[in-house]
Amino acid sequence: MTLALIAGRGSLPARVAAAQAEPPLVCVYEGCAPEGLKADLTFRLETLGSLLAHLQAAGIDQVCLCGAIDRPDLDPAQLDSRTAPLVPQFQQALAAGDNSALEVIKTIFEEHGLTVIGADALVPGLVVTEGVLSATQPDDQMRRDAARGAAVLAGLAALDIGQGCVIGGEQVYGVETIGGTDHLLASLPERVRGARAVLCKGPKTGQLREIDLPTIGPDTLQAAHQAGLAGVVVAAEGVIVLEQERCAALADEFELVLWVRGDDA
Repeated sequence: MTLALIAGRGSLPARVAAAQAEPPLVCVYEGCAPEGLKADLTFRLETLGSLLAHLQAAGIDQVCLCGAIDRPDLDPAQLDSRTAPLVPQFQQALAAGDNSALEVIKTIFEEHGLTVIGADALVPGLVVTEGVLSATQPDDQMRRDAARGAAVLAGLAALDIGQGCVIGGEQVYGVETIGGTDHLLASLPERVRGARAVLCKGPKTGQLREIDLPTIGPDTLQAAHQAGLAGVVVAAEGVIVLEQERCAALADEFELVLWVRGDDA
C-alpha cells in the first residue's frame, strides 16, 4: 500500500478507493465521514503531525485529498507534540483564501515526503468533457447567462472565493462563498424562480487541481431543481461530475439543462 486517501464527506472518496488495484489507507477527517467507505483511522487538524508520521512509517508516498471538509478551527488545547511545530503554517492557511489555504496544506504534505495527487488522476473520466448531457438543450438566453457566469467566476478568482454563481437574465443572483454550493442554492432570492437562472461552476484561475476541483453530483441537480433553476452549467475539463448517468437522468426528470460548456461556447 502506497496511497492514502485524506477523505471527507460525499461519495468521491469511495469512488477513488474502488478504482485502485490495491486498497488505499483511508484517513477520515473527524466529523466528515465519507459515504460507503470505512475509515482505517481518523484525525483532526490538531493531530495532523501524528498522521503524517504514521503515513511515513506505513510506507505511504502518495496522498489524495478527496471529499468535503469544512474549514476547521484550531484548538490549541488539542494539539499533540508532533503537530505543534506546524501551527505557524496552520495559522497562515486559516487566514488565507480557499486556494491559498490549500496551497499551504499541500506544502505540508510535500515537506513530509508525500506526493499530492488529484482524484481525477486516479479515476479516469471523473472530469467531464464538452457537451450537453441532458435532453433539453441550452437556449440563447442560457448561453448568454453561461457566458456571464464564466466572466463572474473569472472576476472572483482574484478574491480567492467560490467556484460557482447563479445567473439569470444576465443578472447575478448569488455567488458561492464559504458555505459552498449547497448554501448558495438554498439562500437564493425567491424571484430567481422566474428568471430561468442557471448554476455555473468552474475552476478558478490558478485552481489547485490536485486538491480542490469543483464537483457536482446528483444532490446538486436536486438542489438546483428545488431552487427553481433552469439548468446547471459546468466548465469542460475543469469540473468533476459524480454519477454522470444519474445526473443526466435527474436533469431529464426535472427538465433541467445539464451543459458541459467549452471555452469557445
